[in-house]
Amino acid sequence: MFDRLKDLKDKATDLASEHGEVIGQGLEKVASVIDDKTDGKYSDHLDTGVEKAKGFIEGLDEKDGAGEPDAVKES
Repeated sequence: MFDRLKDLKDKATDLASEHGEVIGQGLEKVASVIDDKTDGKYSDHLDTGVEKAKGFIEGLDEKDGAGEPDAVKES
């Protein structure tokens, strides 16, 4: 079971690395729609969330020597 989960994680990481820019654009569009629907009430929260998500996606491509993404390393 753990091998299947590792394979799934590896595939997700590969897809995020290959299509990170498109994913980031999608996140921005979704945030914009939500911002419009809420009359800008949560603009700061949406901006923060989108930036963190984009940073995480970028971090998937920059793995550390142990093979784990920097953003997901366990302590």
